[in-house]
Amino acid sequence: MSQTAHIPSHRKPRRSASKLALRAGVAGGVLSTIAVAGAAGPANAEPVTETIEMPTLGSLGTDLSSAVAASAEASEQEALDQSLEAQEAAALEKAAKDAKKAKAEADRKAEAERAEKARKEAEAKAEAERAAAEARAEARARASRDAARTQIAATSASNSSDSDSSDSDSSSSASESTQVASGSAAAIVAFAKAQVGDAYVSGGTGPNSWDCSGLVQAAYRQAGIDLPRISYSQSSMGTSVSLSNLQPGDILYWGSRSGSYHVAIYVGGGKYVGAQNPSTGVVERSLDWDTPSGAVRIL
Repeated sequence: MSQTAHIPSHRKPRRSASKLALRAGVAGGVLSTIAVAGAAGPANAEPVTETIEMPTLGSLGTDLSSAVAASAEASEQEALDQSLEAQEAAALEKAAKDAKKAKAEADRKAEAERAEKARKEAEAKAEAERAAAEARAEARARASRDAARTQIAATSASNSSDSDSSDSDSSSSASESTQVASGSAAAIVAFAKAQVGDAYVSGGTGPNSWDCSGLVQAAYRQAGIDLPRISYSQSSMGTSVSLSNLQPGDILYWGSRSGSYHVAIYVGGGKYVGAQNPSTGVVERSLDWDTPSGAVRIL
């Protein structure tokens, strides 16, 4: 064995000064308590045969630790409960605000829907009233036109009857007289004016819808004159007259005389009647509204 080998010590480890002092203090206190108790007892008292077990520091520390842990746990639980209560209160407040906002939005939408419904009902009522007024006006205009047509037909029939009663010696003059009476400009103008308000339909020849040449052809038929169906053929007939020398019943045309694209009837007073277009229908207009290119006289 080496001379320098380490030999372990058999001494107990030295306790710290603080622990020794604490133990000495506790022991001293216990001994002092026993001594005082002995001195206070009677002189002839019997020896104490019971021993009192004093609590040790270990048990006191355990109880204290348990109490502290329990207090901390209680504090933590209380804090958790308070946090949960705060969260519940905040959630209830938010839910109340959301419900109030949703109700306000629903009320607003309902009010908007009621207003929109009322607006549509008012528009529908106004449209119905307007349509009814237009229907009444159209009925009055149609009745007026029918009356005018009846009068024109009666006049033409009367003139034809007078013409048929003439003797054979004066048949030529009677025919000319009938031509003037039944083919007068007044009959043409009256018929044209009676159609004002009718619809414009391409290719229309009556009785309630016309195009420009269809109206002129029908008006001249009241005078016993058959005109071609097409506008440029109508404007190629008769005698050309200047716009400053017009007479009621003259045919007005737009474009060249042999290639006109629109015709109408001069009704006097610087005005004409014609089937203009689908948006206006048959109208009475001033020459200044759409000045024609020229005019022809058939009568």
